[in-house]
Amino acid sequence: MGWGDFSCFGNKAVKTPHIDRLAKEGIRFEQFYVNSPICSPSRVAISTGQYPQRWGITSYLNNRKSNAKRGMAQWLDPKAPMLARSLQQAGYATGHFGKWHMGGQRDVADAPAITEYGFDGSLTNFEGMGPKLLPLTLRPGQDAKKPGRIWADAERLGQGARWVQRSKITEGFVDEAIPFIQKTAEAKQPFYINLWPDDVHSPFWPPVGKWADGKRGLYHAVLQEMDRQLGKLFDHIRNDPALRANTLILVCSDNGPERGAGSAGPFRGFKTQLYEGGVRSSLIAWGGSVAKRNHVNRTSVFSAIDLVPTLLDITGTPHPKHTKFDGESLPGTLLGQADASRKAPIYFRRPPDRDSYYGDNDLPDLAVRVGQWKFLCEYDGSDPELYNLKTDLAETDNLAAQHPDLVAKFTKACIVWHNSMPPDNGPQLTGKFHRKPAK
Repeated sequence: MGWGDFSCFGNKAVKTPHIDRLAKEGIRFEQFYVNSPICSPSRVAISTGQYPQRWGITSYLNNRKSNAKRGMAQWLDPKAPMLARSLQQAGYATGHFGKWHMGGQRDVADAPAITEYGFDGSLTNFEGMGPKLLPLTLRPGQDAKKPGRIWADAERLGQGARWVQRSKITEGFVDEAIPFIQKTAEAKQPFYINLWPDDVHSPFWPPVGKWADGKRGLYHAVLQEMDRQLGKLFDHIRNDPALRANTLILVCSDNGPERGAGSAGPFRGFKTQLYEGGVRSSLIAWGGSVAKRNHVNRTSVFSAIDLVPTLLDITGTPHPKHTKFDGESLPGTLLGQADASRKAPIYFRRPPDRDSYYGDNDLPDLAVRVGQWKFLCEYDGSDPELYNLKTDLAETDNLAAQHPDLVAKFTKACIVWHNSMPPDNGPQLTGKFHRKPAK
């Protein structure tokens, strides 16, 4: 989903009223980043508070052979410092409802169950181990008695598969989450859930009665339907005085938009790319009486890895022993009490299989966001690109030649960070050769 897809972030083509209401009653952040421009590593970052490179997941998890070719792990190590596990150990009921994609997909049928990562219960899609909802598909004119099936082979990835219309799967996850929340409320137990819908990922299957023309039309129809179905969960929390007073809801994407579908707003690039459109995400924090109301934060620069230590501190949960987060704790920022940014730069490394994508035959390999500056380069520091995001949101004016000192500084920082992370096979898959920069 793109930065500009919610109507509260500027989408004029469609309305997303339930998300917009959260933003109006809460906080809208305009300089929030995910830590990868593609799904699996982005989800690792938001779950662990660490760069996904540390865990060998740097692109989407595919079949076993493809993962090995790209130099990746087959699944997230259950020893990773999961936010869910820390909260579970602190007495929270924990549930995962929706897409997982951190292990257990295609022919990788021996991955750990989602419950081995600190979750009491789970319901996922075709990219996770355990009970799941699988998609039935219908289009206008198709015989409703003979809907199509996709990802049927995923029935073997854990016990308990149910077939649901693809256009209603988000609501299927919501309908699993609400009783989970009700049960914890009756037990006077705090809860933490992931509600991670398949939407708005392609292929796009809106309800037959809301079918639209073209890729973008179908995408917008799915976006609006997702908003409507999520509204059921938001209303459940809002309409319960106890939940309304003490629940924090965070809404964001895992990466930028698919080309021709979603919109990155004023930003350059799409999913899989390190330009702003691939990694800057709309973030909304709604907190009832917990967080500030009707606030737009345009200045705080932080990312998904910062959410784990921040949420641990907001909830008073001890940090896991012997763990050093890459993220920084920013509770005042997330609750609207301050406009602080993280102090350390935010580093990025592209997926190893995405040097060429969407017509760009040589995408940057590394990137860093430091203050007002965004810097991108190849693995060896060549082909530098430097943009002043304060004056150039669209990354159109490369200032590298005008600021050689900054280029040297950021080049060194990117390479040092890159070399500090476990490698994948990105350099071997590029088909390019770059000389190493002079020391």
